[in-house]
Amino acid sequence: MPSPSRSATALPLLCIFTLAAVPMLNAHDHGVTELKENRRPQHRKNLRVPDLPGYKTLKCDFHMHTVFSDGMVWPNIRVQEAWQEGLDAICITDHIEYQPHAKDLPTNHNRAHDIAKDPAAQSNILLIRGSEITRGTPPGHFNALFLEDSSKLVADKGAAADAPALDAAAAQKAFIFWNHPGWKAKQIEGSYEWIPFVDKLHQEGKLHGLEVINGFGFHRKALDWCIDRKLAVMGTSDIHNLTANDYDFANGRTRSMTLVFAKERTNAAIREALEAGRTAAWSSEYLAGPEELLQGLVQGALSIGPVHHTDAKGVSYREIRNDSDLTFTLLETGEKTGLPDTIELHPGTTRMLSSANMEAATEKATYHVKNAFIRSETNLTVKLSALPVK
Repeated sequence: MPSPSRSATALPLLCIFTLAAVPMLNAHDHGVTELKENRRPQHRKNLRVPDLPGYKTLKCDFHMHTVFSDGMVWPNIRVQEAWQEGLDAICITDHIEYQPHAKDLPTNHNRAHDIAKDPAAQSNILLIRGSEITRGTPPGHFNALFLEDSSKLVADKGAAADAPALDAAAAQKAFIFWNHPGWKAKQIEGSYEWIPFVDKLHQEGKLHGLEVINGFGFHRKALDWCIDRKLAVMGTSDIHNLTANDYDFANGRTRSMTLVFAKERTNAAIREALEAGRTAAWSSEYLAGPEELLQGLVQGALSIGPVHHTDAKGVSYREIRNDSDLTFTLLETGEKTGLPDTIELHPGTTRMLSSANMEAATEKATYHVKNAFIRSETNLTVKLSALPVK
């Protein structure tokens, strides 16, 4: 009897392996196979931003919208996004005077906060009640935080109601900040200035902060106004769509936010820090805020290692580390030391330094932080010798 061909013997084996790849039927699944592997894992990104001595660094977004004004999402989505992206606190600030969805949803200025309240508590997200007071530009838009009842704010859009609209928020002892001061600088001449209306608010103690970073805009002049008048530096997303739709998270970007240096992780502590001006604005690579606070972030994020090797030519080697999710681009200034002119420290990275005269070079080396601003045209300055050695 002739022996079977190789192809004849391979066919049954092929059938066996093909059948083995098909999921086994489960008598208890009622004929429905669950494809759990397709679900997106539910996890929270742990944003690594250093605490400052005596303070916790809270990641906060105090400007966002839902379908209860001109946003595109239900309020609980804002909570889900905040949890997934590593935030500590949020404030939904739907417009009072602008209600484009009024034909589809009844106007209820407290409803977005009320819907988000339980999901926020379950997700360990601090939720603050707030609203956006939406006046014509100038004077522009203002956010009011820590409101008691948003329905008591002024809905009249007329210019005559501009001052009463802010007074109504002040009557509730709200923390008020001026939103995106330069958003119409090109269209409306004179709108991006320290205008009399805003100055009067400030003089009366009704203005407490300025939005220096709003979404994808860095309003640099506003930083100077904050520093000169000791107002809180605010950074916000002003998000209307899904954050994942607008921000390039796949390439490591973060939403724009406020870093609040609070005594503890509570709403009351956030308010105390805001009123004291212990804040900085952060948006991916960019930082803006008072010099002493940004120096604290640098000291907490960066460290320099001891010399770990000296070669036969007398060249010594040591590392500089960034243990945070902040980005630091260091540009050497002043006397050249032989160390790199530029040191790029992306989140969670380490760079190698080498020098034939390492101790002297480290002692002299001074760098501007290109992406950290203490005024509109002034970068933070750091000395390598001031960094902690670890």
